[in-house]
Amino acid sequence: MLVKTFAGAVHGVDAQTITVEVNTGGNMGNTDKPAYYIVGLPDSAVREGQARIEAALKNAGIRLPRLKTIVNLAPADLRKEGSAYDLPIAIGMLAGAGVIASEPLERFFIMGELSLDGSLRPIKGALPIAIQARREKFRGFILPKSNAREAAIVSDLEVFGVDNLSEALEVLAGETSIQPTVVN
Repeated sequence: MLVKTFAGAVHGVDAQTITVEVNTGGNMGNTDKPAYYIVGLPDSAVREGQARIEAALKNAGIRLPRLKTIVNLAPADLRKEGSAYDLPIAIGMLAGAGVIASEPLERFFIMGELSLDGSLRPIKGALPIAIQARREKFRGFILPKSNAREAAIVSDLEVFGVDNLSEALEVLAGETSIQPTVVN
């Protein structure tokens, strides 16, 4: 199953939309490791995300079926740097495996580095990425709580600051008490 999530990459003072395409399929059986491939000019931190994602899902109590997974970070000619793609990739993997619904994904930019326990670490460039999300007419932006005030400066964009993977999934499912961050 092909699922798309959306993120951003900062270049100078501007950001560009990154489409995170996750294609899952082909049961891997009882092997110790799923087949996982990531393409689209990822740097080392992005490639290492597989280990962080796998541990975060396990420690959050989420069981992911063993499926062949291909992740494409588009556009393919733009270098993707850093660990902030962990959250959109993890959510794409969950939707591709049918663990969560994929429909809400088209309305949000999603960014965040996953800790091994499923909590989120701050990202760089929250403001330009939020500006890009609004420019592209996305409804909201899900990111680490520590970045929410910076991103919430952007009007006409619902910014959801979350502490962990589970809270991000609750926001996407519409089953949360987390309100969009407002800057006074």
